[in-house]
Amino acid sequence: MSKIALITGATSGIGAACAHLFAAEGYNLILLGRREQLLTTIGKQLEDKYAVEVKRILADVRDQEDLSYRLETLPAPWKKVNVLINNAGLSQGLDPIDKGNTDDWDTMIDTNVKGLLYVTRIVSAWMVAQKSGHIINIGSIAGKEVYPNGNVYCATKYAVDALSKSMRIDLLPHGIKVTAINPGMVETEFSKVRFKGDETRAKKVYDGLEPLAANDIADAIWFAVSRPAHVNINDMLIMPAAQATATIVERK
Repeated sequence: MSKIALITGATSGIGAACAHLFAAEGYNLILLGRREQLLTTIGKQLEDKYAVEVKRILADVRDQEDLSYRLETLPAPWKKVNVLINNAGLSQGLDPIDKGNTDDWDTMIDTNVKGLLYVTRIVSAWMVAQKSGHIINIGSIAGKEVYPNGNVYCATKYAVDALSKSMRIDLLPHGIKVTAINPGMVETEFSKVRFKGDETRAKKVYDGLEPLAANDIADAIWFAVSRPAHVNINDMLIMPAAQATATIVERK
C-alpha cells in the first residue's frame, strides 16, 4: 500500500491544500472533517485526479467517543499512517477577557487543544507500533506572541507549541518526527469563522496586503515531510512579507 497521510480539518483551507499536494505526491489519504458534502466532493476530486485511495471520516475532533470509534474501526492497512497533519482548529470572537464568550472559549479549547490530543493519542500509538511516522501540528504566530483580545485563542496555540515540544521528546525513542508549522496571516475561512460569518469584517483583516495562501502552508508542510530520514524540521514560523509580528503589518 502507498504511504498514508491523515489530515484533520480536511474540507477547506490548509487541510484541503495539503490533501491535494499529498495526493499529487502519491499518498493515499484519510480525510477527517465535519462537512459531509465537502468531504464527499474533495474525496472524489482527489481519487479522480490523482488515482489515489481516499478514506473519508465524518467526525468532529471534539467528540472523543465518536472520533475514537471511527478511527479505531478503520481496516488494519489504513492504520499504517505515515503522516498525521493536525490541522483542525479555529478562533471564535475577538473580545477582551472581561467580555469573552465562554461558549467560544470552550469551542476553541475543545477543538484546538483537546481535539488535537484525541487524534494524536490514537494515531501516535499506531506510529509507535510501526516505529516510524511524522506528526505535523498546525500552530500559529498566536502561539509565539499574544495580541490584544486574542487571549484564549493565543492560549490554545501556546498549548499546541508546548505539546509539539513534549511530543517530540516522548516519541523520540520510537523514530517519530514532530514538526510545528506556525503561520501568520493566511487567507482561508479562518477570519470568517472567527467573526461568525461576517464576510465584510473578515475581508478587512487582509485589506492592503497580500496574505499567505493555504498552498503556501501546504508547501511548507511538504518540505518538512520530504526531508531525508535523518533530518527533522522542529519548528517553522511563516509570515507574509507584509507582516513583521502578530500585530505589525504594512498595508498599502
